[in-house]
Amino acid sequence: MISMVLKVIISLSPVFLLLGLFLFLDSMRLVNKLVLLACLIWGILSAALSFYTNTFLVSYFHLSFNFLSGYIAPVVEEFLKIGLILFLIKRNRIGFMIDGAIYGFSIGAAFSLAENIFYLLHFAQDTSNMMVWITRGFGTAVMHGGTTAIFAILVVSSLNRQTHFSVAVLLGAVAAILIHGCFNALTVYPVIATVFIIIVIPVLLILSFQYSENSIKRWLEMEFDTEVVLLRMIRLGKFSETRVGNYLLSIRNHFPAEVVVDLYCFISLYTELSIKAKSVMLLRENDFVILPDPEIPEKMKELKALKRRIGRSGYLAITPVLRMNRKDLWKLSLLASGN
Repeated sequence: MISMVLKVIISLSPVFLLLGLFLFLDSMRLVNKLVLLACLIWGILSAALSFYTNTFLVSYFHLSFNFLSGYIAPVVEEFLKIGLILFLIKRNRIGFMIDGAIYGFSIGAAFSLAENIFYLLHFAQDTSNMMVWITRGFGTAVMHGGTTAIFAILVVSSLNRQTHFSVAVLLGAVAAILIHGCFNALTVYPVIATVFIIIVIPVLLILSFQYSENSIKRWLEMEFDTEVVLLRMIRLGKFSETRVGNYLLSIRNHFPAEVVVDLYCFISLYTELSIKAKSVMLLRENDFVILPDPEIPEKMKELKALKRRIGRSGYLAITPVLRMNRKDLWKLSLLASGN
């Protein structure tokens, strides 16, 4: 019984302890609890889908275990794990490397939980070598969390540098698959593989967290004051004296008068909501209690209505001066979710 308890602890706990550490390091409180729960559920589902997919491929194509482990399983498992990350990125629910890494690591953690429970149920009695469970707990489990987290980090950082979406996804997927494949190839040397993973993955993620937090703070500092000044000038009736106001005047002849009015309203409301979102982030970082703003849902609806009225050409015309890249759109998702 003691041996079985040790197997459970060693094979299941390390990856979740690391996940807890990463959540603790998220000082900006970027992670949405419901999204985190969805990631954990998806990790378990993707493990089940991987098992049935790999089993089918082995039986249908008569693959050897070594070929499956080295070349097929890394591709199947990584593509299934990253599916939810791609969905979240496309829906602007991931804005920075920190939240992307935590969501990715949580998917991998839950994947390894399901996988290790399967091993415990089927091989716990037959395998008395504790090194197997150390390798699974400190090596395989951390690897699964790490590869999905690294995928998220590479995709988010690439997109924030304006890399094309398909190129960013390809870069992240190749990195995740290569790490997974190399780990599987090194399992003939389990100690080396485990030590490599347990050192490299946490170090890479912690360094990414530090870099991302610094970039968030720079982003907040650079844009917050500018937006406050812009909103003040709008409310004082001096919008035309601002850089954005001058730009709107320069393009007004390209749009009907009613669209120009809607553009002005969109800029004003977007700036107000952007300041609100950044204020929430700053308050959260300093552990202030944030009360829900009952006006936010209605203002978000109004912003969407204005976006429809100005049309795609109007939206694209003002995107450069309002810095509406994916990080800036993410902050509105944060505000809308009430996270």
